[in-house]
Amino acid sequence: MRAGPFAPSVKFLACFLFILTCVSSRLPAAEPNTLTPEELADGWILLFDGETTYGWRTPNEIKANWTVVDGALVATVGENSLLYTTSQFGNYQLKVDFRSAKGANSGVFLRTPPVPNDVKTRCYELNIADSDTNPFPTGSFVQRQKVEGNYDSDDWQSFDVIADGSRFVVKLDGKVVLEYTDSAPVGRGYIGLQFNGGKIEFRNVKLKPLGEKSLFNGKDLAGWKTFPELPSVFTVTPEGWINVKNGRGMLETEGQYDDFTLQLECFSNGEKLNSGVFFRSVPGETMNGYELQIQNGFKDNDRTKPEDCGTGGFFRRQDARKVVSDDFTWFHMTLHADDKHMAAWVNGYQVSDWTDTRQPDPNPRKGLRLEAGTLQLQGHDPTTDLSFRNLRIAELPTR
Repeated sequence: MRAGPFAPSVKFLACFLFILTCVSSRLPAAEPNTLTPEELADGWILLFDGETTYGWRTPNEIKANWTVVDGALVATVGENSLLYTTSQFGNYQLKVDFRSAKGANSGVFLRTPPVPNDVKTRCYELNIADSDTNPFPTGSFVQRQKVEGNYDSDDWQSFDVIADGSRFVVKLDGKVVLEYTDSAPVGRGYIGLQFNGGKIEFRNVKLKPLGEKSLFNGKDLAGWKTFPELPSVFTVTPEGWINVKNGRGMLETEGQYDDFTLQLECFSNGEKLNSGVFFRSVPGETMNGYELQIQNGFKDNDRTKPEDCGTGGFFRRQDARKVVSDDFTWFHMTLHADDKHMAAWVNGYQVSDWTDTRQPDPNPRKGLRLEAGTLQLQGHDPTTDLSFRNLRIAELPTR
């Protein structure tokens, strides 16, 4: 009997799939503590750079021996305490890998104060503990909701957590193990990694803000105020980007914001061009606000030596610790303003971490401004030629 007309293609497809499976199984895994282009486009940032504890701190009075070993945050001895982020976050998706030794006790704290004293009402403790020794085993919210099942392991495991208002969803190694709704949710707080006995390791600590709203419709400058008396020319390109050329000037949002996470993409169409994003600005005043700098130059072929503050630095306040973006290519920026504290990420990498300790003043050039203000895109000088796209903002909830 002759084979049917589709037999050769079926055999070919089966052979192709077999080869593809073999090749895929040999592909190297993604490097720890990095972000893929897809993750960057989706708004993810790294909370741990894989090399330092930049962006993290411990309470002054109690400490564990947190160190970075082989791309992981590791603690083995010390007092029960947290290593916690310098920034407070509200609504987000959090991913973190962890590995705990047999008998270890640890956890990932969400929306927490630096020293948590009431995990039932003042924060959320996502526990890491053996099922045979702890009433709230790995994946549980301590004193809130217990996970059923045994997820004990001495290998690397992964949490994927949604914290969105009162709703929490926890995945462990891709499986939903906890769904929890809080009738009186904590609005914002730090993310903490706990040492509470036994060796614990963390890596791939990544966060994506939730609840962002677009600031630009890609068609026109609705929602923005122009200042035609200033030399800068702001237009919307055929591709749907905001472009600024010519001299000094600004484009200002109609809305005002105090505590928020802002994300955008930027393209510098020239070498070492200067621009910036001003925030908490005095409405209508020419670039009178805090400035998130845009300038991709660096000295001596060393990216840790930024020119003119560096992209992601806070101009005249704190230089970027490293220039990670380049001219003539799109790069991602995240600005997080949380009360007195401000931080920025470029291409997902945290480059600044600053707290304004000045006395309060409604003029941010003179002192600490906590009041809501506008956002302003800067035209710096006659060489200015920069584009912006995918501008979106999430306002932080109160604690």
